[in-house]
Amino acid sequence: MKKNLLLLGLVVILAIFPLFIQKGAEFGGADGEAEEAIGEINSSYEPWFSNIWEPPSGEIESLLFMLQAAIGAGFIGYFIGYARGKHKSQKTESPSKHVVNR
Repeated sequence: MKKNLLLLGLVVILAIFPLFIQKGAEFGGADGEAEEAIGEINSSYEPWFSNIWEPPSGEIESLLFMLQAAIGAGFIGYFIGYARGKHKSQKTESPSKHVVNR
């Protein structure tokens, strides 16, 4: 239990630490960097599609991205836990089921 709390505290510190070190910095994503690089390479580039729906603000966009990541992590965690539980239950089965008659 102590080990888990220590690791959780370390993760929180690592997540918050950059916010205090780089005050006023913008933490942009790779999409903005890619758009800027494309503009530098080819200034006449026209995107070949547009968004179906544009979120009303950056906060909503971040919320949706975080929600997508949480659902994906839950999905992966569920199946890892399911596989581990299935493996454990097969280990604890009685050995009489696996005896081969000769």
